[in-house]
Amino acid sequence: MNPSDPPPPPASPVVAGPDARRAALAGRAGYDEAFLGPVVPPALPVRETIETVILPYTHFTVVFRPDRRLAASTAVCIEGGSLPEAVPREDVPREDVWEFDPRLPEEQQAGDEVYRNNGLDRGHLVRRLDPAWGAPAVAALARTDTFHFTNAAPRSDVFNRGMELWQGLEDHLLDHAVEYDRKLTVLTGPVLQDSDPPYRGLQVPLRFWKVAAFMQDGALAAAAYVLDQSPDLSRDAERALAGATAGAPPPLGPFRTYQVPVSDVAEITELEFGPLPDVDVMPAFRTPEERWRRLESYADMVLHP
Repeated sequence: MNPSDPPPPPASPVVAGPDARRAALAGRAGYDEAFLGPVVPPALPVRETIETVILPYTHFTVVFRPDRRLAASTAVCIEGGSLPEAVPREDVPREDVWEFDPRLPEEQQAGDEVYRNNGLDRGHLVRRLDPAWGAPAVAALARTDTFHFTNAAPRSDVFNRGMELWQGLEDHLLDHAVEYDRKLTVLTGPVLQDSDPPYRGLQVPLRFWKVAAFMQDGALAAAAYVLDQSPDLSRDAERALAGATAGAPPPLGPFRTYQVPVSDVAEITELEFGPLPDVDVMPAFRTPEERWRRLESYADMVLHP
């Protein structure tokens, strides 16, 4: 190895046994609520009867719902000034080895049996590169931490413009936040509803949400988005429902990405978002018909009140 080369990342802790991995994860600090300065807590269920387990990782935290075998929400700190700049983010090698979190019984987590031999992808909730900042060893550990099944939710494997917008939202928001501050916090999760279609012992969420918080002109600001993968019945109902057969994955439609009020995300998820509804950049005077703004490009986004 060239002496000028950076040291290799440490061996992934997921290769060890469950006891060793549990011990290693016990030291994770998780999401920092005061990362931006103003306190932005993770999104927690409003109803106290909903059981959750708080799972801290490196630079992010998962609020997990064992009853649904999926996360209720995730929260990640993104330090733009410390993210890798020498290599384009999409070119960073993947460590695509998913593991159960040993802090929870495996039967409470949605593992490979949900995603095998079908059209469902393991969709990262916290993207693999968002928490990967800081010292090389810490960044490598953060990337590895994102490959826990607790940080995944099933998404259609069909890629289209709506999904491309969704995948690039954090990059676009970070670029915007850099003008004011090189930090960003992102809360993400599935919309978990009782009507979600069942498949292989799991109810598959049809929508996902994302709420980004950042400092703008010295004050806290927030923007919220929803990704909809439900069948688009308005365009081709017969084709959309063609896959609704016993034993098959639910028929999922083309991805549609919307910018929405933070308060609407709170309503459809029944989660508490602390100060973020009050600092939403979406104009409060929008009519009900305009409240969910469908995005066709980043130019459609509203980032100023």
